Amino acid sequence: MATVATADTVQAARRRFFVEGGSPEGLVAAPILRSWQRCSSQGLDVGERPRVEPMSLTALREEQERYEILRRITRPEMTALRQEARLTDSVVILTDGDGLVLEMMGDTEFAGRASRVALRPGVAWSETAIGTNAIGTALVERRAIGVHGAEHFFEPHRILTCAAAPIFNPRGQLAGVLDMSGHASVRHVHALGLVRLAVEQIEHRLFERGYENCAILRFHEEADLVGTAREAILVFDGDRLVAGNKRGLTLLKLDWSALDKARLGEILEAVEPSADLRPIRGPDGQMLHGRLTPPAERGPRALRPAARLPAADTIEPVFDSATLAALDRAIRLVDADVPVLVHGETGAGKEVFARRVHAGSARRAAPFIAVNCAALPESLIESELFGYEEGAFTGARRQGQPGLVRQADRGILFLDEIGDMPLAAQGRLLRVLQERQVRPLGGGAPVPVDFALLCATHRPLAALVEGGSFRQDLYFRIAQYVVELPALRDLADRRGAITRLWSALGGDAIGVELGGETLDLLAAHDWPGNFRQLAGLLRAMIALAEPGQPLPVSALPEEIRARPLPAPRAALEPAAEPLRDGSLSALTLEAMARAVEESGGNVSRAARKLGIDRSTLYRRLIWRGGGPESRQPARSRVS
Repeated sequence: MATVATADTVQAARRRFFVEGGSPEGLVAAPILRSWQRCSSQGLDVGERPRVEPMSLTALREEQERYEILRRITRPEMTALRQEARLTDSVVILTDGDGLVLEMMGDTEFAGRASRVALRPGVAWSETAIGTNAIGTALVERRAIGVHGAEHFFEPHRILTCAAAPIFNPRGQLAGVLDMSGHASVRHVHALGLVRLAVEQIEHRLFERGYENCAILRFHEEADLVGTAREAILVFDGDRLVAGNKRGLTLLKLDWSALDKARLGEILEAVEPSADLRPIRGPDGQMLHGRLTPPAERGPRALRPAARLPAADTIEPVFDSATLAALDRAIRLVDADVPVLVHGETGAGKEVFARRVHAGSARRAAPFIAVNCAALPESLIESELFGYEEGAFTGARRQGQPGLVRQADRGILFLDEIGDMPLAAQGRLLRVLQERQVRPLGGGAPVPVDFALLCATHRPLAALVEGGSFRQDLYFRIAQYVVELPALRDLADRRGAITRLWSALGGDAIGVELGGETLDLLAAHDWPGNFRQLAGLLRAMIALAEPGQPLPVSALPEEIRARPLPAPRAALEPAAEPLRDGSLSALTLEAMARAVEESGGNVSRAARKLGIDRSTLYRRLIWRGGGPESRQPARSRVS
């Protein structure tokens, strides 16, 4: 029978163990006591604060990209748990197999408190570093565990109540930990059960990829549970056991050491492939119910159906080190309530950049409201943004609508393609930013709002200001710091970006390599649609690839195979007809203007032709009319 610890018994246990040096057996749960003993033997001092060194945001992003598949697989359960977490002012946490916190979502206020004791992304909550805690102790014990209040080894952590369960992959290796943590004053009695159930769902989903060439046995003592997340699973390559879940191994009196050794005929007798449930006799004679599914028919379509590939829109761009450094700066600026404008071509990852800013900011547990200003009809943009009262216009909802700005309260408002916002809406947005309150259409009372602002555009806003289609005062309000996202073709390590994207899409999982020549051609392509276009093509290549074989050049579309590397261009071309003053400055401006014209107004492309930075081209062409340097927004150059 498990020990039920109260605050008094835990305090008595701590006094007996840490002060008197005795055994508190019976006062705390056995896993807690074992953890205290391990921590003490490792030299951790209960009287000190744990020494943690959070990794840099750049390093964290790299770790998150490494675990992108795990993050994607766990996202449905984390989203569901987040709703539960909000009811108890808690957060949901995902870590890697070493306890490094990868993601955190839930209550904003508690997330802020938790960060004071280093419970935040980028910190490893291993038992050796943090002492007794649900994440680290679950990893050591290899089981779900709850740690409440003073059961934590270090005193500062007694403000926490945590429930965590390890996530095992089909090979029995620790893939990560799912945790729900909150303030110890509000104990969520069902947290551990909810986390266990979520992990069960996650582990079940891990069998959906990578075993298309294997036979899979799904079974259970209860026939109704076959096909659910509660089912037992064993995977066979030929007749050799290569993977399974804990329930499957336990029912057949096996453990993880049986992988790669045990044979189907040795484990069970007379099990034949079948689409229907059939009775199976267990090793002790127990009656089981199951079905053995044979390997999928060999061939690209059977092995990698399009439905199982990650959607192109779900794959994040691969940011280079300069962009990650700009991301670090953007997070600090947003936390300081400084608006940030992200500029880049379509498909370069502007929204992904914004979402990462939100995930790394102090507002990470609050809403992230993304608004595509180009997608909203001009007649509706004001009502959608600022909300409306009942009867404000024909077709208005009976109870009105709060609007997207109010939905972003306490969080981050992301206005994508803000260059397409109508002038009338620009004026109202400016007033909201100045007054920090929003007035719904229809004469409602002003409502205070608190949000951080991120904007993005592919259009040259400074040029729009000159042309009169974008308000200058709004421009200086939203562009206090500008981040330039490089296009895919502008990345120094295009090959590395492509191979990492290939891996994220599952190319490595089916054993398909990008050959040297194939990779060279992909890297040399112009990619006008940037990462979005590249992800779409790579998905198609994976669907058509032969598993275990390198991707041949012949698999690439003709437009990529036939396109040669672009010839180098001179940094500056003299004007065919010099300007009247004949000055070097005038000649330079003429060359810049002609390059922009030849590039169809695409400033980024013109800058590449000239061999100069985009920000330089903007500054020389847009501000040549005499705008003072001090009025230019700060700009982060990441290309």
